[in-house]
Amino acid sequence: MLDFIYYPISAVLWFWHKVFGFVLGPDSGLSWALAIIFLVVTIRGLLVRPTIKQLRSSRRMQEMQPRMQEIRSKYKNDQQTQALEMRKLQKEMGVNPLASCLPMLVQIPIFIGLFHVLRSFNRTGTGMGQPGMSIEATRNTPNYFFGVDEVQSFLDARLFGTPLSGFISMGEDSFKAFSADGSVDFARWNIVVVVLPLMLLASVLMHFNARMSMDRQKKRQAAQPKKKASTAQEDMMQNQMMMMQKLMLWVMPVMMFAGGFLWQVGLA
Repeated sequence: MLDFIYYPISAVLWFWHKVFGFVLGPDSGLSWALAIIFLVVTIRGLLVRPTIKQLRSSRRMQEMQPRMQEIRSKYKNDQQTQALEMRKLQKEMGVNPLASCLPMLVQIPIFIGLFHVLRSFNRTGTGMGQPGMSIEATRNTPNYFFGVDEVQSFLDARLFGTPLSGFISMGEDSFKAFSADGSVDFARWNIVVVVLPLMLLASVLMHFNARMSMDRQKKRQAAQPKKKASTAQEDMMQNQMMMMQKLMLWVMPVMMFAGGFLWQVGLA
């Protein structure tokens, strides 16, 4: 159903694996790991322009606050006119509230696609979305842009002694697909040792990134002229903003860390 996402993502991953495989060898775990990293870099590169627009839009929204307050006060009893004047102001300042969400929204299906493509190298699992293939079948089934030889190369590759599509909660029956003869040369604790420190680091970085963003916003607000007493609507919006900030500060990092039990080594 989401092949229009899976095929382009696997194609970019295939390209970078060919590049690094030429230098380091196609069966090297490092070649595959670098291919995944540069896939993410490629995506981020494509999102540079929308991200810059998002930052500019956020700054303009801060600059617009005094004029928005005037419109709310002037048309507080006429919601239709208030909305019309707000749209005029946004057009005048070149601000599109929906555009500011674009970079984040685009990354969600891309992340889902990368998660699916990496998990689809080993299709022996019986969990959600897993077809429960035999070891022989999963090692001889193409994975979107990857042929059978590349699927086997990925399954046999190791990073710090663990397979790149292994994850902590993976069933032990699926471990056998990571070698041609069905032998298992790693244990679950190998995956834990690799994944959890990386997820802990990512969660901490997410927390401090959100904290720095909040500090910058507070400084911009402090530099603005003092406003008159806020209305009930503004108080409600302020409370909603504070809830979102707490969500980004604490809940999202915790969710990211908890997700480490489902994320593959390569994705972590």
